Amino acid sequence: MIFDSLDVSYGEMWGSYRGMAHPDPMSRALAARKHAAGMDYAVLLSARERPLALVEYWPRRMWRVYLFDDRSWCMQMIDLKPHHTGMLLAHRNTRWQFSTEQEHSSGQWDVQETTTVLADRMVEVRSEFAGPRGAPTQPLHARAPGRSSSDPEHVPVRLLSAPVEDFLCPVPEFGDWQVFAPFLAQQGHEPATTVVLRDVSVDEGSGPLRATEIEQLFTPGECDTPDGPAVVEPVDAGLLRITSGQLAVSDPGWISDPRTVAVPPGEFPVTLSLLRTTHGARVAAARVTFLDSPPREWEMALRPDEDLELLGEGQFYGVGVDTGTAAFMDATRTVIEEQLDEDLFIPLDSDSRFSVELPGTEPEPNLIAFRAGQGDGAYPVWIGRTDDGRVGCVVVDFQLHSADGGE
Repeated sequence: MIFDSLDVSYGEMWGSYRGMAHPDPMSRALAARKHAAGMDYAVLLSARERPLALVEYWPRRMWRVYLFDDRSWCMQMIDLKPHHTGMLLAHRNTRWQFSTEQEHSSGQWDVQETTTVLADRMVEVRSEFAGPRGAPTQPLHARAPGRSSSDPEHVPVRLLSAPVEDFLCPVPEFGDWQVFAPFLAQQGHEPATTVVLRDVSVDEGSGPLRATEIEQLFTPGECDTPDGPAVVEPVDAGLLRITSGQLAVSDPGWISDPRTVAVPPGEFPVTLSLLRTTHGARVAAARVTFLDSPPREWEMALRPDEDLELLGEGQFYGVGVDTGTAAFMDATRTVIEEQLDEDLFIPLDSDSRFSVELPGTEPEPNLIAFRAGQGDGAYPVWIGRTDDGRVGCVVVDFQLHSADGGE
């Protein structure tokens, strides 16, 4: 294909094997902010509605380029790393050969050839071959380097001499995607003398997830949910003792890096919002209340290195859950490993238990854990501030009420 223009779109990291369009598109402005912050994103370069290259920007100024042929098959992957000021080195170039479209779609290649730039102006070319037809093979990117399904100990390797300059390209400024146009020729796409970039990026959208109707999560009565009608039932989960002035919100099984909020020391009530439907009851939200005054505004609980400007539409920074359980605790509280199953997780396995306390000998802090309404995942933590800016309450929303949950 000869091309004189490239359509440019942006999205989250996704990899060539997940299709030919961004599953999570983002605006050009958001991608530019991520680039400036050193955060990952992806750029899709297309022509005549065909993908030609997917370019991924990785942290530490690394790049990866996937190349597509005229059939829109991903046939090549190039890894680039900083070489010296202003230049990138294509230090690894992997090509695949496929016999049929079905084999391509399943990632079952016939031949994989990897070219690696070594020191001393040497290049290693390693060829791997799939096993006999019908023999089990692994999909793309799953095999360990230097292994083949037919003869794992004897992979053909050639050493060639080549100047490193043959593998260099300039480091692109954001938007300077013509830098990658020469790579397209490796799949038979020929750039014209002048290549015009056309932005087909999505709009900025409404921005990060916003706190809406948080108070209604704890208002008893009937409500509508994406799963149909339900009843909200607030229940008392006990008093949380804070001694350090720092509330931590975390999965109790993984509290090495909790999300923290500065709060006053003392004992404060914890309330769960149960959402009852015909299928049973789940914890929709959990709240610890520090002041009787109602919140005037809500803000997302952020770590110092987190920036709302780097979030796409409906996205959020939240607490990660890997054990189906979240907890409120003092930031100095630790958990003895034996307590997790015996004193915490086993009680919460009961259909009648939605929260459990791990007590601390007074005046030591305790811990109150509760089921995460949707199980494992990530959930937003909201800080409710009063008219004078003080923290009135902290809420974990398990997003059972809203149909437009973020990421």
